Amino acid sequence: MKTQLEQTEFWVGTFHGSHDGLSATVTATRDDTRPEPYAWMCTCGRTRSFPTEHGVWPTAWRHTHPTRADRLRSWATRLFTDCTVR
Repeated sequence: MKTQLEQTEFWVGTFHGSHDGLSATVTATRDDTRPEPYAWMCTCGRTRSFPTEHGVWPTAWRHTHPTRADRLRSWATRLFTDCTVR
């Protein structure tokens, strides 16, 4: 994740939480030079962008505070992708 914002980016929020058993920090930004000006970036490397501010807050919150169903889905994905057929 970037440690410093670009000159055209403005900070709009930070979310602290965890996912996949690791602590995570999501930084939400706005940049009017992008086609979708609102975006968030996580310390895990994942990013998402949005055309309006309405999608940024709920998705960033859920990324750092996954529900039980999200945690189960992540666990199952890791379990079955780690298995190799021999």
